[in-house]
Order: sequence, then structure tokens, then C-alpha cells
Amino acid sequence: MLLSEFDYELPEELIAQKPTEKRQDSRMMVLDRANHQILHKHFYDIVDLINDDCVLILNNTKVIPARLYGYKDTGAKIEVFLLKEGGNKEWEVLIRPSKRVKAGTIIKVSENLSVQVICPLEDDGKWLVKMLYEGDILEILHRVGNIPLPPYIERKMANDDLKKLDFERYQTVYAKDEGSVAAPTAGLHFTREILQKLKNKGVEVGYVTLNVGIGTFRPVKCENILDHKMDSEAFEISQETADLINRAKKEGKKLVAVGTTTVRTLETAYKQFGEIKACKSASELFIYPPYEFKVVDRLITNFHLPKSTLLMLVSALAGKDFIFEAYASAIENKYRFYSYGDCMFIV
Repeated sequence: MLLSEFDYELPEELIAQKPTEKRQDSRMMVLDRANHQILHKHFYDIVDLINDDCVLILNNTKVIPARLYGYKDTGAKIEVFLLKEGGNKEWEVLIRPSKRVKAGTIIKVSENLSVQVICPLEDDGKWLVKMLYEGDILEILHRVGNIPLPPYIERKMANDDLKKLDFERYQTVYAKDEGSVAAPTAGLHFTREILQKLKNKGVEVGYVTLNVGIGTFRPVKCENILDHKMDSEAFEISQETADLINRAKKEGKKLVAVGTTTVRTLETAYKQFGEIKACKSASELFIYPPYEFKVVDRLITNFHLPKSTLLMLVSALAGKDFIFEAYASAIENKYRFYSYGDCMFIV
């Protein structure tokens, strides 16, 4: 299967730069696979579309302020984007502009935090660094770090109002376990009120945790998509959630996954164990047509980048032709795309 088959043209003005004023007011396209029908709704309509014959599973990971701005002793400004924590205060990071650093370079972020460059990694532009600090790194990051918005959302970091908006809105209302460098964006549309309304209808709700890495959003670069390798992302499923899913499946309920990260967590667990069980593991699962889903029946998801693994995943669930028909309709109807954009419910 060729990468070029997953390309499409998107007018730049449809890339959402800010969230809707209220989370639940995003538009929602409903893809009815059985009737090959496309419906245009708003996210608050989700309460009418999910009934007690469904179980809802969400990713409760929490985004850390992973984007740091610092200076070399020469005064040159450097951006450090945290990707993955290792041992002994070492992290995998991206550095911009990378040509201005070398092994041993010190980047001062604040009085309490500096970053020492160790060496470049072989893996696609990443670097290994050592964080120089005393105390709790997450506490320090919350003071000096910035929310790691994707590059297609343009920000002037000096704007405090926008920074405050992003700290609140680039996070789900149920975010709990810190560790992601990107938000599970399908969940951004949910409010506590909507979740409560669904529970009041008898919809059971469960949570998994997958810490989203930058690899989830990176475009595929090889023309034969089978040559692509996914980055590893850590996930956890609790006993409570495993029991909920297994019971629901036995009762014939439909499993509604919120976000592609939830899909990959559940499908990976099934692939590894032959069932859903409480576990801490990692996913490198690459889902593309004609993947056969073992756990997930329905999906709430945002509109994804051309040539991305996320677009391939939704194409596997809804059918590639139907997805591209839906995307063309979304462009025609001026839906807002990507992280802060509108969403799709595949039923």
C-alpha cells in the first residue's frame, strides 16, 4: 500500500488555531458505515448517539509542559522539546535549531533548570540530553515550560492570554496521569457535564492511559507504508477497566473508543494477551487497511494530517474510500481540522 494513497489537499485556513469557545460546541461528522451515510452534528449531540448498549473508553493521560525555551552562553535562543524520560535525569528531545548545539552545550532555561546536550541519536533528529536541576522535574516544568502544541498551531509565546488558554484547553477535563507530550485530542470535546449525562443514561465509562509521543503525529516518510516503524508508547490498563471491557463484550455491548491512542492501547493489549487484561506495556502497533479490529467497534476522533498513521488507522476502521469521501465533505463544509479542530464519530 502506497503512502501517496493517503494524501489530500487541505486549505490552510481550515487548520484550527484555537479551540471553540466551549468544548462541546465543536462540529461532529457522523459516519454511518452500515448505511454509507454522512451526517453533520455538533459534539453535544453525542449524548443522543451513545446509549446504554455501549461502553465508552477514554485515554486519561495528561500533557506535560514539554516545550522549553533557553539560551546558550552566546545568547543564542534554543528550543528543547521533551519527548521521553530515561533514567538518571536523561531525556530524549528535539532541539531547534540543532545546528547551534553539540555535545557538551549547556542551554539555560531558568535559574532552576539547564539542559546539557550529550549526543545526537540515530533516530530521526532526536538528541539525548541531561536535565540539570534540583527537586521535582514536573514541578519545575509547570513553572518554566510551555504546552507542546503541534507546529501547525502558530503561537507567539509572549502572549500570556493564549498561553493560559492552551494550558487549559490542550488538556482533557479527565486528564490524570502526567506523561504525554501531545494531547489525545479526540477527548478535548468532552465536558464533565456530557460525561455525567452519558452515565445517567446507563453508559459505562472506563479509562486507559497511553502517554502520547511525537511519533503518533509524525508523517510517514517511506512510500511503501509497510516499511514504516511506529515509535514505542507506554500504556497501562487497570483491572477495573479490563473487567469493564470484558464484561461489556460478553454482554454484546459496543465499545466506543475516544481517540486513536485508546484504539491502539486496546488493540495492542488484545494482540499481546489474546484478551483485555490489567497490564503495563508499550504499543508499537501500526494499524492500516485491511486491519481487523478485535476490541473497538466505534470511534470518536479528530480529522488527521495527510500521510499520517492516524489517517491510516481511521481508514482501516471506516474504509479508505469512505474516509476520503468524508474528508472531502468536511473540507467542502469548512470543518476545522487537526488538534483544536472538529471531530468525527465512526459508527
